[in-house]
Amino acid sequence: MLDERYPIGKFDFNGEITNEVTSGWIKQIEELPGLLKEAVKGLNKEQLDTPYRAGGWTIQQVVHHLADSHMNAYIRFKLALTEDNPVIKPYEEGKWAELPDSKLSIDISLELLEALHKRLVSLLLHLGLTDIKKTFIHPESGEVSVGRNIGMYAWHGRHHLAHITSLTSRKDW
Repeated sequence: MLDERYPIGKFDFNGEITNEVTSGWIKQIEELPGLLKEAVKGLNKEQLDTPYRAGGWTIQQVVHHLADSHMNAYIRFKLALTEDNPVIKPYEEGKWAELPDSKLSIDISLELLEALHKRLVSLLLHLGLTDIKKTFIHPESGEVSVGRNIGMYAWHGRHHLAHITSLTSRKDW
C-alpha cells in the first residue's frame, strides 16, 4: 500500500555521487518550477485549501513550503561552498507553514521558485567534483555533502509535486 506521506518513496541513494549523477538531479531541480506551475494551474481557493492527505498540508501550504525550503537549501549550498564544513541552522517547517505569509497567493511562491531555481541551477551547473564533495553539518542529520544535498532537493521537489498531483489526479477530485 502506498504511503501518502511519501508518494515517490523516501530519498535513498547509496551510489557514487558523480558529475553525471548530479547533472540528472540538477535537471530535475531546473524543471520543478514549470511542473509545479502546471500542477496547480486553474485550481480554485477551495482546492488550494485541500490537504493532500488527512493531517497533511494544504496544496497552498505545500507550494509555500517549497519556496521556504528551497531558499534554505540555496543558502546551505552557498555556505558549504564558501566555508569549511559549516553548521547550518535547521528551521521548524511545520511552524513556518502556519505563519501568515502561507496565506498569500501561491503565485508569489511560484514566481519566487522560478527565480530562485534559475540562480540555484546556475550555481550547481558550475560545480566540479571538488565542490560536490564539500560538506556542511546539519545538527539533526550530521554531515551532508553538496552532492548529496543536490539529490535530496531534486527528490524534495518531486516529493511535494507528487503530493499535489496525487491529489489532483484522483477521480473524486
